[in-house]
Amino acid sequence: MNADRAIAPLVIVGAGPAGLAAAVTAGLSGVPSVLIDAGARPGGQYWRHGAIAGRGAIAGRGDIADRGDIADRRLAELLDKLHVLITSGVVTYYAGKQVWLIQTRADGRFILRCNDSGAVTDGGSAAMVIADRLLLCPGGYDRQLPVPGWDLPGVMTAGGLQAMLKEHHIRAGTKILLAGTGPFLLPVATALAAAGASVVGICEANQVRQWWRGRKDLVTAGGVLPGKLIEAGGYAAKLAKYRIPFYQGTVVNRIAGQNRVTAATIAHRDGSRSRTVEVDTVGLGWGFTPSLELALAVGVETGVDADGSLVAIVDNRQSSSVAGVWIAGEATGVGGAAKADCEGQLAGLAIAADVGVPVDSALAVSLQRKVRAWRGFAAAMHRAHPVPNDWPDHLTPETLICRCEEVRLAQVQAAQRDLLADGPRLVKLVTRAGMGWCQGRVCGYAVGRLCSGDIEPQAADLAALAGRPLAFPVSLSDIAQAEDAE
Repeated sequence: MNADRAIAPLVIVGAGPAGLAAAVTAGLSGVPSVLIDAGARPGGQYWRHGAIAGRGAIAGRGDIADRGDIADRRLAELLDKLHVLITSGVVTYYAGKQVWLIQTRADGRFILRCNDSGAVTDGGSAAMVIADRLLLCPGGYDRQLPVPGWDLPGVMTAGGLQAMLKEHHIRAGTKILLAGTGPFLLPVATALAAAGASVVGICEANQVRQWWRGRKDLVTAGGVLPGKLIEAGGYAAKLAKYRIPFYQGTVVNRIAGQNRVTAATIAHRDGSRSRTVEVDTVGLGWGFTPSLELALAVGVETGVDADGSLVAIVDNRQSSSVAGVWIAGEATGVGGAAKADCEGQLAGLAIAADVGVPVDSALAVSLQRKVRAWRGFAAAMHRAHPVPNDWPDHLTPETLICRCEEVRLAQVQAAQRDLLADGPRLVKLVTRAGMGWCQGRVCGYAVGRLCSGDIEPQAADLAALAGRPLAFPVSLSDIAQAEDAE
């Protein structure tokens, strides 16, 4: 890849719902931008889709099957507009490029270092992009908790199961158990069942009635609640259609097998009953964790959200604490595609206004109202589906906590007990938990919770595990090219 440079008034990182909405909104307002995404096609994890005939990476409404799903219609609308903006030269789109480092220049501009993500063979040659303004829409990824046997082949994240099915039309197993907490388990289970898999059950760790705990936030979410209730009713009908059992207050406390998964033990959280079911695949999902590597790299202020995740703090225009940096989507708090879409539009308008372009103030106010509503709904969801405080009770001393470095629970406990490692950072240094290939993306949350005991981890504790010198693994040649370009 040649060390070409691109200079833009705006660079948007991430082409999921937030990034797409922002690129289109800013572009239609007359603000040129560079849109960088690691995926082969725009849409992100939520609108993940296979190859589309017609326009290659960018497709129009006619190239997407309209099944009456509002998400598909919205994606088609955004892709139509994006195609026009790319064709007219307003938006420059780099697919299959990941940003592995962001540096701030003395003049306030930002230098983005990019390399090939491997998603496409020819995604352009922007190894270095210089931005006047920066919008980060990095999305998130599945949050995981260790359980005995979770390192066996056949254990996947719930999002991984969905990704294989949506993009590659591959059903990861034939007899599948879903476990964890949160509404995301429902679409994964029903999609797998529709594809012919036998879904033996959904183990929801919490009780549905806990939605009452978030009633104050549901008042804020009044504008979006009716649609969500209809959506929930649709999933209930699909569970009945495919005869998928839904177990409340139930967890998977052990996964068994030799060379791959053969069975899982499910139990009520109160310990009253447990049983073993034969399965060949287990999908685990404990909500999502925002991807904050790039946000932390530029030094934005962070906090802890209602679900215990580290999030970037933004104002009502999606501006971060760093001048010239806006953030939208899951990085500001996990809340779904609709929230991300609204935040992306709002950021696009805010950036246009910052450039000096007149914007529709009434639209901005309307979007702010929608963002508040979606955040209220997300807060209610987080309070209804918390990670159980008793999850470490299922672990054994030999349970792997960090799979990359093969760090077991006994080692973490010994570091705390014998070496006085009283925080996540020290445990990481002593045991190497979080220092492997994934750089703590999988084990970071679990290590933070184990180190904090009954006290919720603070933002500084989580940032110690989330911050990384480089956002992604890179080759020495990439670093050498970056030096040459500089």
